Parts: sequence; structure tokens; C-alpha cells
Amino acid sequence: MPRCCIPLAALVLATTLAVPMANAAEPEPPKSRRTYTFALKTPEDFKAYSKEVAGERFTKFVLDVRNGRIYFFDVKVYPVHKQFVFAKIYREKWTRARQREFAKNYGKEKPEFILGYIVHHLVPDLWTMSLWEGDKATPEHITMVFKRLRRAFGNFKKLKFRPDSTAQERMARKLSRIPVITNDKVYKASAYTAFNTGRAIGTLKVVAEGKAFEDLSFARDEIVILPDVLSDITPVAGIVSEKFSTPLAHVNLRAKAWNVPNIGLVDARKTYGRLAGKTVLLEATHKAHTLREATAEEIASWKAKKAAKKKVVIPKADLTVRALRSLPEMSYFDASAYGAKAANLGVVAAANINKVSVPAGFGIPIAYYADHMKRHRLGLDVRRLLRDEQFKTDAAHRKRALAELRKKIREAPLDQRLLDEVMAKVKAIAGDGGVFVRSSTNAEDLPGFNGAGLYDTVANAVGREAISKGIRKVWASVWNLVAFEEREHFRIKHETVYGAILVQKAVNPTAAGVLVTKHPNNPAETTTYTINAKSGLGLRVVGGKKIPEVVLYDYRNGGLRVLSRSDEDTMLVADPKGGVKVVPVKNPGKPVLTDWRARRLGRAARKIEKLFQRKLPAPVPLDMEWLYEDKQLHIVQVRPFVVHSPTCPCNAQKVAGAK
Repeated sequence: MPRCCIPLAALVLATTLAVPMANAAEPEPPKSRRTYTFALKTPEDFKAYSKEVAGERFTKFVLDVRNGRIYFFDVKVYPVHKQFVFAKIYREKWTRARQREFAKNYGKEKPEFILGYIVHHLVPDLWTMSLWEGDKATPEHITMVFKRLRRAFGNFKKLKFRPDSTAQERMARKLSRIPVITNDKVYKASAYTAFNTGRAIGTLKVVAEGKAFEDLSFARDEIVILPDVLSDITPVAGIVSEKFSTPLAHVNLRAKAWNVPNIGLVDARKTYGRLAGKTVLLEATHKAHTLREATAEEIASWKAKKAAKKKVVIPKADLTVRALRSLPEMSYFDASAYGAKAANLGVVAAANINKVSVPAGFGIPIAYYADHMKRHRLGLDVRRLLRDEQFKTDAAHRKRALAELRKKIREAPLDQRLLDEVMAKVKAIAGDGGVFVRSSTNAEDLPGFNGAGLYDTVANAVGREAISKGIRKVWASVWNLVAFEEREHFRIKHETVYGAILVQKAVNPTAAGVLVTKHPNNPAETTTYTINAKSGLGLRVVGGKKIPEVVLYDYRNGGLRVLSRSDEDTMLVADPKGGVKVVPVKNPGKPVLTDWRARRLGRAARKIEKLFQRKLPAPVPLDMEWLYEDKQLHIVQVRPFVVHSPTCPCNAQKVAGAK
């Protein structure tokens, strides 16, 4: 069984070695104990000078190359190397000039120090030594460190060098006598990882292997054990998957939005299958989990707690707008007519950011969805379903009824005058080529409710008939089961949700993925972005079936830390005849993004983040979808990144930019 996982625990350390360039208050060491030592011989020594964050314990060291002395310092007192060096070795206040001199120690020459850290990966039990991802150390430097650690570090025999960047991986291949382990191997070795920590009580449902997603239905009070990663899932109380996925997969974003425990656990069905059908307690931390029968007192307490559900408010639909408006003509305040996806992307297109492209596109406003539903009397079907008691209480019946409603919406003829207007716009932006037909409802891409993956996209639709079918399929996806259940979870009134559409020129990228403007697990690391990347089209990146390339980018200093390489051997590309096709990856296992492209993407994301900070009512992380077409960077989606289920903090008119 492939164990494709990136424990969130390990991601916390990603930027702790960065060089802070702004002055900060120097922490005062405790009066009662020494804040550094010259050796860590015992487990107690290591614990005293280390810190545990999200299931990993780490300390840092400074090797003075001038005299061979090594300092292990207390990271609880001195979070970064510079603070320790200036306080205890230089014994002076730092100035910008002095900081520039100190920063030379991250280059190839190492005039004074080698700066590193030691990590005990608790799950699995591994010990590694690493440098800041931007460090240009040579094989001779790593050899020097290991010779010194042989005498000073008690767990030396278990220690391996762990390169944190593409350049360090190349350098590590030149080490002949130093044991090396990559982040990719570290993070795929675990039998357990917590994608979202927390506690929940529910009925345990064990899904048999081979079950298709289309054949599954889940209740909101179930804790589910899955043999494989699902591309999506309706709201549940907790998730246990035997195969692991990326932290930015749709299923993991769902768990964060619902604020429910979500773990990867090898052999979960074998271990806990006997509890199927029973009310259980699932508690997940970064180091371990508990799954057992719940007591009567725990169940009663849980029900009382869950009674207070939170609510998200969406913008009131504007049915008066009927123009097929191009992206640069839209603003943040057009979300009530064109949906937040199109409006947000219009903000980026209108900003005309240097070296950043938004593929040409236009919006079909929600008024035409309302027309379609009214013309074919489909609104009556919606109202009947929402009043039906069996529809409300029977998950299997609800699934069948929604499938029938979607079928009616897809099969109802499209207004030919609208289609004529659409095809004229398509001709103007794509000629005879394909377009992506994308959802842009008024119930997605909002602060407090991003709706990732709820609605459909039709990729590379070519020709009048394909585009007509694509429009109706995207409209029908307003009533996808996952979309309905997600809205129900957040108490969104279904009858207030309308489907706008974003039509964009198809791009056939060499690489694609997602960037989130936050550290995946450590809110204190405010300058770190998480990048997921795969070759070809990005449709698989958030599906979670395979691990993408994962890179952390620190915009403060340009540092790049490689956490994993993509493990796919095939990729999706646009088919000239329409749709997409699967082709082999030319160099499987090789970097998807060069350092140059990753940094360029990170810099562009920083500009977009600043752009939206001026428009959103409150600062929130952003979730961006991007494409590289050779060297050309395209941005194809920008939305708030939701990590739990907050009540929307502001008026819906302000949140979604309604007029």
C-alpha cells in the first residue's frame, strides 16, 4: 500500500531558520538556567533545549568554524539563530550593517558559522539534521558538522542529513559517507498523520474497499473509515483514511472548514472494524489518536455542544444584470451578479500585474440561470424537494432526488439567443479553440465559505454543442450532493443560491497547482506560503489521490523548502478535439517547479495578497490556483482560504461585494 503523506506536524519547522531582516526585541534568558550548552548527550538534555511543535521536537545549533566549538541553544528563548549569536557570541546589538555580515554565513564561504537544526520526528521515529533552505552549504560543510556532532550529540548514530531545497538535494548527492534522507521519504514513511486535529463523537461507518464515490452516502453524525482517498465528501463528524493525501486536497479543506478531526491511518479498518455501527469518540493530535466507544456522558455532552450551529450569510443575488461582461470589466463588487470566482479574478485581471496573466474570459450572470430554471419550471421541483420530509431525513433518497434534478437541468434546452451571444464572445477570446466552463455561484469563494470543489468545471469545451452542454452541466451542479450538504451544514438557504458561469480560454499548461498564503500548520509563520504543484492541468492537484510537489516559500527572504516531489507518472493535458486526455509524465519524480518559477509564483502571490488586503473587510489568507504555460504564469482563481467554520464577520453585502 503506498503511504503518500505529508504530516502537517513536519511543516511547522519550515521557516524557523529564516533570517529576520527587521530589528526585534531580544528575549531575556531565564535567570535560573543556562540558555545554551556544548553537548546534548542524553534525552533529557535534548528535551531541555528543544521545543515540540505539532508532534516534532527540534533544537538549533551554531558551529563556530573558527574554533570548532558547537553551541546548542534553547529555542524557547532564542527562536532564530541570529538572536542567539548576537546575544551570546557577538554580545552586541545588531545593526543592518552587522546583519549583512552575519548573513554571509548562509553562503558558500561560511566565514564564521554553520547554522543548523536537529529534529526528532516523533511519528515516525527519525532524527535528522538540516539547514535553512536558502543555505548554500557545501559537502565539506556538512561533513564538518557531522564530525563535530559525533562527539557532541548523543543520538548521533540515528542522525541523517535532510536537505530542504532543490540545491541542497543536489549537494547531498555528493556526500559519500554521510547518511541522507529527503523530506519526501520522511513524510511518506509514516503510518499516521493528522491533517486536522480535534475531537468528535459519531457513529462509526467502515467503507468497504472498491466502493465508488457515486455509490456512497454519509450522514452528518458519522465518523467514517475510508480505504482510499475520496476526491470529495459530504459533511461528516470525522474522517479516517487508510491512504493519505495532500493537506490542500478538497477532502482535507472540507475537514478544516467543518472543524472535524481528519487523519491518515494505515490499516484503520483492520484495527477498528469491530467498532462499526457503534457510537465512538475520535480524538486526533499530531502525535497520536484515540478511537474507542464513547461513554453516555460524552455523548450527551457532545450533543449539547453541537446544538449551536454556525451560519454563513451569502450575498443577495442580483438578477438585473444581463451583460456578458469580460473579466477586466468586473470588480470585487460584481460578485452578486457574476459570482465571487469571476469577480475576484476580474480584480486580478484589471490590476494588470507585471508578468502575471489571467486567461481571457467573461461571465454569464446569474440572471440566465434563473431564466433557465423558470422557463422549464424547474423551480417547482426545487421547492417540492425542499419541503419533502423524506428528502430532509433520508440521505440515500436525497442523493437520488438531487441526481434527478440535475438531469432535468442538463437536458432542458438552452436559450439559443443566449448561446449565440456566448459563442460570439468565445470566438473573440479563443477563436476555434477550447474554453473552460466554470462555476461562479454566489455561494462560493467567500470569506467563511470558499466552497472548494462543490460545483463542476467543464474542461476544454470545443464547439457550440459542447459549450451548450457545459453551461447546463455547471448550472446543474448547483444541486450537486456535496454542494447541497455543505450549504446545509452552514445553514445557507438553498433557494437563495444561483449559478453564474465563468468562461475562460483554455490553457494547456506544463505545470499547475494551488498556492495558499499561509503556513499549513503554524499561524506564527506569517510570511510563509504553501505551494502544491503537478505537471499538466491542475485538475488532479486538489483531488488528493496522489501527492503533489509541495514547496514552502518565504516571501521575507525568498527561501524555498521542498517537502515532497510529485509521485504521479501521468498527467492531464487538453485534447485538441475537446476535453482532456492522460499522457505520461516525461520525467516522473523530477521537480515540477524550478526554484526560479517557484519564487516568481511566490512574488506574484504576494502582490495579489496585497491587492486583496485592500478589498476584503478583514485580512484572511488567500487560496490561488495557478498555471505555468512554459514561462508564462497564469492566475485562474483567487479566494479566501477557510480553515474552520467561522460565522461570517460582516454584512453579506460587504463580504461578497454585492452592490
